[in-house]
Amino acid sequence: MAGYTPATEADREAMLGAIGVDSIDQLFEQVPEEVRLGRPLALEDGLSESEVYSRMAELASKNRDPDGEPGFLGAGMYEHYVPAIVDAITSRSEFLTPYTPYQPEVSQGGLQVMFEFQTAMSEITGLPVSNAGLYEGPSAAASAAYLAMAVTGRSGLVASRGMHPHSRETLATHAVGFGAELTEVGLEDGLTDAAALEAAIGDDTAAVFLQNPNFLGSVEDIARLGEFASARGALVVVAVDPMTLGVLKPPGECGADIAFGEGQPLGNRLDFGGPSFGFFCAKEEYLRKMPGRISGQTEDVDGRRGFVLALQTREQHIRREKATSNICTSQALNALAGVIHLAWLGKAGFVEIGQMLARRTDFARRRIAAIDGFELLHDAPVVREFAVRSKAVPVEALRSGAEATGARLQVYPLGRDYPEFEDGFLVALTEQRGVKDIEWLCAALERSAAAGSSVAEAAMTARSGEVADTAEVADTAEVADTAEVADTAEVADTAEVAVAARAGNRPEPAAASDSRPAQSTVAETSTPSLRLAS
Repeated sequence: MAGYTPATEADREAMLGAIGVDSIDQLFEQVPEEVRLGRPLALEDGLSESEVYSRMAELASKNRDPDGEPGFLGAGMYEHYVPAIVDAITSRSEFLTPYTPYQPEVSQGGLQVMFEFQTAMSEITGLPVSNAGLYEGPSAAASAAYLAMAVTGRSGLVASRGMHPHSRETLATHAVGFGAELTEVGLEDGLTDAAALEAAIGDDTAAVFLQNPNFLGSVEDIARLGEFASARGALVVVAVDPMTLGVLKPPGECGADIAFGEGQPLGNRLDFGGPSFGFFCAKEEYLRKMPGRISGQTEDVDGRRGFVLALQTREQHIRREKATSNICTSQALNALAGVIHLAWLGKAGFVEIGQMLARRTDFARRRIAAIDGFELLHDAPVVREFAVRSKAVPVEALRSGAEATGARLQVYPLGRDYPEFEDGFLVALTEQRGVKDIEWLCAALERSAAAGSSVAEAAMTARSGEVADTAEVADTAEVADTAEVADTAEVADTAEVAVAARAGNRPEPAAASDSRPAQSTVAETSTPSLRLAS
């Protein structure tokens, strides 16, 4: 790609002459004088290229990343190894720079990428149809809800609390616009409460949303839970982690009607949270209701293999009332990275990486559970992520304790999204974290628990120290504006302070008021489309 080349003075004069003005200022004559700045921008002098490089390096050094210290963050975004071939291919200008193929048949390379991506996602999810990709996982959940409501003519949505919080929030937001009612079903021992799920599904339920593994890392019995939905005519929608599908039964074989998910683990780095891509697969009968684009394979008049944009059911291409989605892109470059990663792994490698995740996760889970002060949040089977309860110190104190020891505890506090698990956190494993890293984490947890306990005690001491021994002030005591305390003020033995007022106005010492905690006001928020299942 060529760098930016500024226009020369001769270029500017030629352009001004072509449009019939004498100067750039004349271009802005229609702008009222009172709203013009009237002076040059107050910018610092420019820097040389080497100075800019040094400045950017200085800023970049403030970032902390998993390359510098072991990270065990997960919760939907995972630090997998991205092979060099991914950058080598995605950086080619044919893929890096093209715009939306509005004349798709002349973009055979782009269409083939879409087709290969669709084929790969269809194979790993066990569903016959895939689109060319969506923005990311949570928006794919909203698309699945819209499809289910269109197919069934119903307006009820049921979601497990084990779904990713972002997906549940997206469903709740879209439910308002869809005119739908979202019911959330709780968890029991780390898994979706089967009895509550069955009770929550009604005759107006369009879809039941599950996740496997769920947000706590537990492997759900999708086939059994899905039967409750299918028996009532609702669609079974399952969010999946693609990197676990080498060892878990694919959702299509468990009775799922739709499978979707976050594609970041495939060929995409963390990149401060994005961009990434979403994937969306379904049974063939829902083909014409699917969001986004679908590339198809065909033959030309000479019998040569070719590709066409078979379906593009978005607002920009067809009548709005016929559209199934307003998605404006397929995140094609990110999806290309995903399919390259899958091709690099191959079928055997895809299974091997899933097995590796399961083994290392099991080892880490047993090691952490054996540390004094920690226990597992649940005993359900897991693949690549699991939840731990900190019994000794609060999770935030645990993280602060790690900082105090010069380390950074990169785990995900569950209390951010699950108040009922305020003492819990998630630990995620990838092929980047080996036995040595797991042992480092266990040692860090032990040190952090000890340091965190000291930090928590210091914080409590500091808070209690703010309360003076004589801090019992009567509610009716009047404090002079000048804070002058009369010399004759009598201090009672019980440390009740009599405050003298101005001009000899000297009230008797007021009786100490009852010690009552300040009443906290909690703002109640309500989402009309969201209710909790009992």
